[in-house]
Amino acid sequence: MAYSCWAEIDLDALRANVSEIRKHVGSRRKILLTVKADAYGHGAVEIGRAMSGIVDGFGVATLHEGLELRYAGIRKPVLILSPSLPSEIDAILENGLTPTVSARAFAEHLSRRAATLGREAACHVEVDTGMGRAGVDMDESMEFVTSVSQLPGVTLEGLYTHFPVADSDPEFTAEQVRRFKLLVKRLRSAGVSVPLTHAANSSGILGSRDLFLQMVRPGLLAYGLYPSEGLRATLPVKPVMRLKARVVHLRDVQAGQSISYGRSWVADRPARVATVSVGYGHGYTYHLSNCGDVLIHGMRAPILGAVTMDLTMVNVTNIPGVALGDEAVLFGRQGKAELPVAELAAKTGSIPYEVICGIGRRVVRVYHASGEPVRVATLVGAESTAGEVSIS
Repeated sequence: MAYSCWAEIDLDALRANVSEIRKHVGSRRKILLTVKADAYGHGAVEIGRAMSGIVDGFGVATLHEGLELRYAGIRKPVLILSPSLPSEIDAILENGLTPTVSARAFAEHLSRRAATLGREAACHVEVDTGMGRAGVDMDESMEFVTSVSQLPGVTLEGLYTHFPVADSDPEFTAEQVRRFKLLVKRLRSAGVSVPLTHAANSSGILGSRDLFLQMVRPGLLAYGLYPSEGLRATLPVKPVMRLKARVVHLRDVQAGQSISYGRSWVADRPARVATVSVGYGHGYTYHLSNCGDVLIHGMRAPILGAVTMDLTMVNVTNIPGVALGDEAVLFGRQGKAELPVAELAAKTGSIPYEVICGIGRRVVRVYHASGEPVRVATLVGAESTAGEVSIS
C-alpha cells in the first residue's frame, strides 16, 4: 500500500544512539528511555517493543501512556514522571506502574490503596532543586522522603531531580547536583534506603559526568536530536525519524494568481506549483507558511502561502520533472540534501521537541530495520510484517 504522508522510523539508528549513550555514561549506569508523548512522536509501543531488551525501563508522563505499554505486553519497569491523581492509583498498582510522589496526601493515599489491594507500591520521589515545575521543595525534602520511606506498603525505589538549564548554565546545574547529593548522603546516614538516584536528561548526559548518578533519562538525544545546537558535537547520534509526503496535485499559475487561504502569496511571474499531502492536521506546523521548504528530487521547494490542515503548496518551478506521486521530505535527508528538524524549529520560533512531538496519529509510521521496512502502524492500528510492507 502507498501512503500519502508517513514517517520513517529507523530502529537501527535508535539502537545505535542508545548504544552511544550507554558507552558515554558507562555500562554500570541504568538507562530509562523516555517514551512520553508517543515516544516523541516515534510511536511508544513500537519503540518500547524494539528497546525492551536494551534499556532498563521506560519513562512516561501519564497513567494512560503507561497503560498503553502494558496493554502492548511491555513488562519493563515504567516510571510515570509527572504527578498522578489519587483516582489513578488503583490502575497504577494493578498494572505494575511506578508513580512519582511529591505530595504527602498522594503518598498516604498510595499507602492505603496498596494495603487494600494487597500490593507493594514502588515509587520514586522527585525533589525540586531548581526546575520549579513539580517535586517536593528542597527545604522539605529530608522530612518528606523519610516519611514516605516509612509508609506501610510503599517502597521507595528511587529519588530524582530534573535539570532546567543543563545545556546552558553548568554552574546552576552543578549546584543542583551538589544539593541533591548532599540530600542523598543525609538520608542514607539517617538509615533511609535510596536504591536508585537519577537526574540527567539529554542535556545532562551531554554535560559533566558528575550529573549521571546511577541512572540517566535520555529523550531527545536517543531519537538522534540535540537539545541545543551548542551540544551538537558532543555525542555522535543520528536522527531516527524522517517525515515524508506525496505530491498529489500539480498546476501552472500565472502572474497575479494567489495560493491558499488569506491570499498571502501572489505569483509575480508564471510558476509551477505542487500540492503536497501534509498540513497542520498532520502536525506540520502552520508557522512554516511562506517561510519553510520541502525537499523534492533532492532540491528545496519553498512553501507558497498558508499551510492548510491537510495540504501544503510548494514552488517546483526550478525543479525539473516533478510528477504526481513524487516523494517530498518535510524533514530529514533526501539524497545528499537535508532539512534538519532544528531548522524547522528555528524558522518557527519553536524547539526540536515540539516539532517531532507534534507529528499526529494520522501520519503512518513505517519502521525500518537493516535498511528495510519491517512494520507499519496506521491510524486504525493495522500493522504489516517484513515482506508485506510497501511505501511506493
